[in-house]
Amino acid sequence: MASPSVDAYGLSPHCPVRKGRTAVTRAAWSPYAAGILIGLLQIPAFLLVNTALGASSSFVTVGAHIASWFDSTAMQNAYFAAHAGGGKNWWQVALVVGIALGALLSARLSGKVRGAVSPVWEKATGITGFAPRAAMAFAGGFILLFGARIAGGCTSGHGISGVAQLAVSSVVTVAAMFAGGIAVALMMRKV
Repeated sequence: MASPSVDAYGLSPHCPVRKGRTAVTRAAWSPYAAGILIGLLQIPAFLLVNTALGASSSFVTVGAHIASWFDSTAMQNAYFAAHAGGGKNWWQVALVVGIALGALLSARLSGKVRGAVSPVWEKATGITGFAPRAAMAFAGGFILLFGARIAGGCTSGHGISGVAQLAVSSVVTVAAMFAGGIAVALMMRKV
């Protein structure tokens, strides 16, 4: 018996998950459409605030302000001072907040809200509770952000903005990210 035709997400045209869904309520968007939209977002970023898309600097902006609540001299630190104010820095904060809110809204509209721990991570790590998952997420986020600041930008900054500007450092960084991702995927495959 021949299988019914399916779309790029493995869904049949008669599948209830797909039937009657708009672009906003689908479980997954076309990666091509999403990529084009992200690429087009570069235009207002450059025209309005003279910056490229990126996210890691937003954590420095927020961290600098939080540090200044506890230490009035925190803004005298040159690194904090460079990221504390201005449209460029607050644009990135707004971008990160928008990503989180957009992900939450997308999950709600598509009906694809899942548990706190992904089944893949549960299988790979054995973690089932919220507290260990939160600790693992915090540690991973810290390492990622630390590396992003050392590299002079995050994956979105280098991968989307830097490559779009043909920056050699970004091309090298993206190649290293993919190599690292492939190596980790091969290690995880053995789990």
